[in-house]
Amino acid sequence: MAQEQLFIGLCDGELDSKKYCSSFLTNKVGGEPDWQPGITRQLPRCGRCSASLAHVVQVYCPLQGSPYHRNLNLFACCQPGCSEQSGSWTVFRSQCVEAPNQSSTLEVVVPSATDWCDSAEDWGAEVGGEDFRSGGDKEVQEQARDLQTKGSPAVCQMDVSSGLQQLSLVESKDIPVFRPFFISVLEESELSGEDDELGHAQELLREYEQREGVALGVPEESDGSGEMYEKTSARHADAVFSRFMKTISVCPQQIIRYCRHRKPLFISKMPSNNSHVVSVCSSCGEPRTFELQLMPALVYLLQRIDSNLAKKLEFGTVLVYTCTNSCWTAGSKFPVEEFCFVQPDPDHELFK
Repeated sequence: MAQEQLFIGLCDGELDSKKYCSSFLTNKVGGEPDWQPGITRQLPRCGRCSASLAHVVQVYCPLQGSPYHRNLNLFACCQPGCSEQSGSWTVFRSQCVEAPNQSSTLEVVVPSATDWCDSAEDWGAEVGGEDFRSGGDKEVQEQARDLQTKGSPAVCQMDVSSGLQQLSLVESKDIPVFRPFFISVLEESELSGEDDELGHAQELLREYEQREGVALGVPEESDGSGEMYEKTSARHADAVFSRFMKTISVCPQQIIRYCRHRKPLFISKMPSNNSHVVSVCSSCGEPRTFELQLMPALVYLLQRIDSNLAKKLEFGTVLVYTCTNSCWTAGSKFPVEEFCFVQPDPDHELFK
């Protein structure tokens, strides 16, 4: 299978519901999930303590050549000790066929709809890329978001009507909610060879070292061989963690790495029987493939907006595996549950 392009997700400002109309076409952190038309509202609970799960990330990720809209929604438990356990996470995959009369609407909202697809690379470079490199053109970003609210009334109206159809008598006031943020996207290749962004990444890494009281050993100057890094980091971490930190040092603020079919970036050593750890698709029985992972920088971004601010998520990285065939039953009202594997933050073991 051909190797797919790797995309990096970054925080791109707060999603103010009073100004912007969020829909299932929006890539975002937190808030409430925007279910596709016809999909029944889901209220998942923790497999460890049965508490209500908080919505963590929504990703719009249609597959090339597929007639379906496609979303992944990740949920996690905020109770102490739960979020670093795989059984306390849930990921749902939802799909619906693109209606013929939606084509013009989708052209309008394409900035947030196809960030993860080849067709959206230009937008990602102009808006998301500029924001990463030099703070971004705020006017361009505002115009892009205004297109979602002012230029796509059909989408907003569709969301309202579908939401009314999904009203539930299930009590939901105990569901924790995170502050919502837009997600912008870059190709990983755009992060290399830029002196200003490398300098910014090193500054963030130094801040992380000071905050956590650790020395990750990424040198400001090097001959390019990586030898200085390896010698320093080896005193503190195993080879897998060292490789993880070295890879993300170019852009430590990345919150998502997306690349369907490629290998994930592990933060710690995986079990030798990894093929048995990742279960097959519960709907069709086919194997699952890696699709995306949540990164450590997301932990600091997840801010509760409800009354209980003390409870928060803790994790190293969250790996998401989905059905290789992305199977879907036409007319289904329920999303397909996919597979999450959580690797805890290894700091408490590696930095003693």
